[in-house]
Amino acid sequence: MNLYEIYFAGSLLLIAAGLYIIASKRHLVKIVIGLEVVTLGVNLAIASMGIRIMDGVIVMDALAQSMIAISIAVAAAIAALALSIALNIYRHYGTFDIRKLRRLRW
Repeated sequence: MNLYEIYFAGSLLLIAAGLYIIASKRHLVKIVIGLEVVTLGVNLAIASMGIRIMDGVIVMDALAQSMIAISIAVAAAIAALALSIALNIYRHYGTFDIRKLRRLRW
């Protein structure tokens, strides 16, 4: 197995685990954590596609590095926004459980 394939398999495992967390959990904060795990898997997939081996030295492509840096910044902003929305929901309704929130009428 090549180094690319190992990293890409790891990224697929992270994405699958994150999607499982998002689909199976009812707690809003755990759903946000699952979203972050999916983002980490995508970043690892981008990194695995940007790896090159030149003369026995592992080299990372500059485009892949810049894409990952931008993705990390966007993911941090999304996580902060999602957690602030979850906090406001908790303050207003007193619960993080999405099943209880589904029953509410606007």
